[in-house]
Amino acid sequence: MFGSKKNNLTPLVMGQEKFDTLIGRNAEIHGCLKLHESVRIDGKVVGNIEAPKDSAISVVIGTTGEIHGDVIASRIIVAGKVSGNLHGFERVELMASALVQGDIKYASMAVEHGARLLGLMLQVDTHETGAGIDRDAKAVIRKAKTTGQAE
Repeated sequence: MFGSKKNNLTPLVMGQEKFDTLIGRNAEIHGCLKLHESVRIDGKVVGNIEAPKDSAISVVIGTTGEIHGDVIASRIIVAGKVSGNLHGFERVELMASALVQGDIKYASMAVEHGARLLGLMLQVDTHETGAGIDRDAKAVIRKAKTTGQAE
């Protein structure tokens, strides 16, 4: 009766998304990537990765993937390592093997047990501008510091 059909899908299960660009595990790229299509990164990227806000572009960082820079895209899925900030206009997903050293701005978020984050998480409205978000984050940090000192 109950649970007769098992649903193995969770919010973190990788979809059947098509990737026109794949950065292999032995590849190392230095420089800014301006995306016009979704990308899967299994190698190393030193530099920022940016996709336009008005396009549904995904950035997937595989378990062997390593990013040293900021990632800005509609959807960001991390299973590897990121040393930089993430800004997912629609969604950010951290798999169990993820290590993120930086702040995360997201509209929707999913985190698997075991994922590690060394930074702040800030939920933002999809219509807000980047400058306003940064200002809000700095105000939250300032308030937390002053509250901690008063005690």
